[in-house]
Amino acid sequence: MFDKLIVFETKYEELSVRLCDPAVAADPEKYTAALKELKEIEPVAAAYKEYKKCCAELEEARQMQEAEKDPSLLEMISEELRDLEQKQESLSEQLKVLMLPKDPLDNKNVIIEIRGGAGGEEAALFAAVLYRMYTMYAAKQGFVAEMLSANETELGGFKEVSFMLSGSGTYSRLKFESGVHRVQRVPDTETQGRIHTSTVTVAVLPEAEEVELTIDPKDLKIDTFRSSGAGGQHINKTESAIRITHIPTGTVVECQDERSQYKNKDKAMRVLRSRLLDAERERRHEEVAADRRSQVGTGDRSERIRTYNYPQGRVTDHRIGLTLYKIDDILNGNLDEIIDALTAADRARKLSEQ
Repeated sequence: MFDKLIVFETKYEELSVRLCDPAVAADPEKYTAALKELKEIEPVAAAYKEYKKCCAELEEARQMQEAEKDPSLLEMISEELRDLEQKQESLSEQLKVLMLPKDPLDNKNVIIEIRGGAGGEEAALFAAVLYRMYTMYAAKQGFVAEMLSANETELGGFKEVSFMLSGSGTYSRLKFESGVHRVQRVPDTETQGRIHTSTVTVAVLPEAEEVELTIDPKDLKIDTFRSSGAGGQHINKTESAIRITHIPTGTVVECQDERSQYKNKDKAMRVLRSRLLDAERERRHEEVAADRRSQVGTGDRSERIRTYNYPQGRVTDHRIGLTLYKIDDILNGNLDEIIDALTAADRARKLSEQ
């Protein structure tokens, strides 16, 4: 690790000098590239600088301890040594975390697809609850939410809904949300007061750039149809809705949220591109590590990851055994406690593998 840290330190110093070069400063492209790289390695370089400073202070304190004869001063030095040793250990752990390989997708925007599963109308209603939870979380994080497609039910639920969240680090915060979310509660229509169990499937897809995936137009079947939904003057009047079928894989994407056929086609292509790229990544992942499963789950859409129990006010994430009795708080978009715990578990797994 320390060999790598020396490389980071050297690179940081080189970039700092380079940014002061008038020739680089005069070239916006070169300057921006160098500044971006500097910012990426700056946390590592700063932590390593602090670690080396701590090591030097620790060595100095040990030398003072060996030379000192006064018992009262020795006690003070021993206390300082204990503090410095704890600080050194903490900085060492921090450096290990900073040196973990970065997920290249972490800064991607995400497309979230929520579908009602087992439970019929009750599942559709909870899909709407999860949509509200994620959009409220996005607002708290400063992410921008954009509706892509929605298939609403008469009672205000969603058979399925897809939307994009844009912002720095969006995928890094939401990538562990893929899977089956289970809800246990008494439906409004239940006269006997019995608790029903329903499921909703969530898929979190990193947005695919056009340069990452080339789609042959010949492989696409594009249909237009009249929008249908809960209302709106344009509903059922023009064929603005778009259905795109990717013939080789059978993947079908619909978008009817916009009045413009062109805008719906653009959104549908963004979703299709992200789905196809996600499927390709999953295929490669399975080929490379078919027998490995992450501590925080595979992200498999069929894996039950979390239970929301209304009568007990409980939310349990089954992957890490985390239970919180604050269901209202969580459903109002306060997800950081769960997301931070999942991120820490993933980090711990990676550290143990190193």
